[in-house]
Amino acid sequence: MTAVLCDIDGVLQVSGQPIPGAADAIQELRDAGHRLRFVTNNSTRPRVRLADDLRGIGIDLAADEIETTPLAAAKHLAGQRVLALTMSAIRPDLARSVDLVDERADVVLLGGADESDETRDVFSWPNLNRAFAELRRGARFVCLHRNRWWRVSQNRALLDGGAFVAALEYAAEVEAEVVGKPSRAFYQAALDELGSRAEDAVMVGDDVASDIGGAKAVGMRGILVRTGKFEEQTLAEADPQPDAVIDSIADLPAAVS
Repeated sequence: MTAVLCDIDGVLQVSGQPIPGAADAIQELRDAGHRLRFVTNNSTRPRVRLADDLRGIGIDLAADEIETTPLAAAKHLAGQRVLALTMSAIRPDLARSVDLVDERADVVLLGGADESDETRDVFSWPNLNRAFAELRRGARFVCLHRNRWWRVSQNRALLDGGAFVAALEYAAEVEAEVVGKPSRAFYQAALDELGSRAEDAVMVGDDVASDIGGAKAVGMRGILVRTGKFEEQTLAEADPQPDAVIDSIADLPAAVS
């Protein structure tokens, strides 16, 4: 059966509120025999917390079915000294494999933003200057993702960490390496976990560039949902286009049957 890679934020839930029909759709996919992986650029919560939150809104999944950018970064940067401008909640996931430091870093790692007051501290002027100095000294620049913004509710969007990535790239005259979506390595790791070929898999997401464009670049099919970050104008301008557009995750079982 088709291997299904599914985004979380904007597809299964928005700011902790479930998308109607999400839990039933996931169960229907499981009952039909589809192999599932949940792939997310969420860089503010550890994988165990994400799993708990999703189970709390009725979605049946195990923590090890979730692929997160902090865990991908930890594997990718194993053994290196990392200056991490990230939310504190994900630092234990990073610390499994890297040495978190405040100076003389091999790597500057930037994460994403959230609604908490901690965002103001993480992306403070002193911290950005500290990262700038390390990059000028020759540290490698890596980001968990470079999302421009994220949707809190239907009528409210917030700035994300991609703005700070772009600022440091411009100031330090470097280019950041992305470990999350839409990077080929992130998608390939999820496919490897499922034992699936790209041509036998489908990616379901709300971001036509990061979710759909990234997945199609590795040979997967892409299904876009009209929830979360979805915008008609962005869809019209997208290249490549998704293989299908559905109203929500509730329509997914029929789309992959």
